[in-house]
Amino acid sequence: MDNHIEAIRFIDLFAGIGGIRKGFELACADRGLPTQCVFTSEIKPYAVDVLKQNHPDEDINGDITKIQTSEIPDFDFLLAGFPCQAFSSAGKRLGFEDARGTLFFDVARILKDKRPKGFILENVEGLVNHDKQNSSDTIGRTLQVILNTLDDLGYKVSWRVLNAANFGVPQERKRIYIVGTYKVAPDLTGFEEKHSTLSDVLEEGKPVSESAFVKLLLSHFTVEELKGKSVKDKRGGSDNIHSWDIDYKGEISANEKDLLNEMLKQRRKKKWAAEFGIDWMDGMPLTIKQIRTFYKHPNLKKMLNNLVKLGYLKLEHPKKKVGSRRVQDETLPLGYNIVSGKMSFEVNKVLDPNGIAPTLVAMDMQHLFVPDGNGIRTLTLREGLRLFGYPDDIKFDVSMQDGYDLLGNTVVVSVIKAVADRLLTAEGV
Repeated sequence: MDNHIEAIRFIDLFAGIGGIRKGFELACADRGLPTQCVFTSEIKPYAVDVLKQNHPDEDINGDITKIQTSEIPDFDFLLAGFPCQAFSSAGKRLGFEDARGTLFFDVARILKDKRPKGFILENVEGLVNHDKQNSSDTIGRTLQVILNTLDDLGYKVSWRVLNAANFGVPQERKRIYIVGTYKVAPDLTGFEEKHSTLSDVLEEGKPVSESAFVKLLLSHFTVEELKGKSVKDKRGGSDNIHSWDIDYKGEISANEKDLLNEMLKQRRKKKWAAEFGIDWMDGMPLTIKQIRTFYKHPNLKKMLNNLVKLGYLKLEHPKKKVGSRRVQDETLPLGYNIVSGKMSFEVNKVLDPNGIAPTLVAMDMQHLFVPDGNGIRTLTLREGLRLFGYPDDIKFDVSMQDGYDLLGNTVVVSVIKAVADRLLTAEGV
């Protein structure tokens, strides 16, 4: 360390596996600025394990709601990917007092008591419109609480939704970044766009899946044909493979497949709901009378019954709204509906190496496959880390299941680095 440069001290709250920290450290390193993490808080056990693997000489603190501000050393910057809990709608100012009872309040109380030079906060894109009172409002009340609170504390604040796909990471991932300093609001516009594809992060020669479902898939399609394809029954289009395309629930006739494909298109039309006098929902069960209006076949009843027996269709009543839920309305006639939607199958999508990944979510990741040689397989944890912009030197010794969970909830390091650079510029360091 250069003895002439004092280390920038920071704290890392709701740290996860340390992605915000890593991005901040990389931005500082580019400027020749040494850093020191003086306090970390995280409660998920296997996230703590990863933090300890990468920072063995540091103590990891637990629940931040139970830690007094006086227990936290002085620092220059606060980093937090805080969870978005429900905010109170009480009060007119929608400021500091209104943030009580939420985890953001712990961020606010630390900023209030410690008065650091600045901060980086990261959250889901949905925070922008959360608790929106009127459709014409620019932002919802939750974000307004946060911005008012930070303003009350004397910070000049900027916020913006940024997409990781524009920062050199092959993943569609939009998140809100909120940054501030006492001096000036950091500029979060005009970032240089960088793009990459999955082929830039994928490993080769890894063990491919030998499961019965994958073998069935590959008996009907080549690996090349599978690239970019989703497997789900409730959507049509050339990029979707349906369970009946691979005879997953049993072999059926060409006519039965034609019937299913036609029902797939028809079930989303709003005229069926009008016939029943109910609110339209995306994907109506259709009576045999309704089906006969667009598909005429002498054995239609027999075909429908066979498709129900095999599980490609189910008999159900149209649904009505009960509060925020939809439940079957047994006063309306039974109809036939497609059964299996997104996430129903072992493989949800085979990613195209020449494209980018969708937003990676913890529970979805095990259903995303990539081509490898003559087969397909799930993402390795190293590939997962690269999809979030982590350098390859990060240690990540966890189970596949825990790893996917941690990745689905982490931040994109390369976006944090770019945002942190703007924060440092605003602060003049």
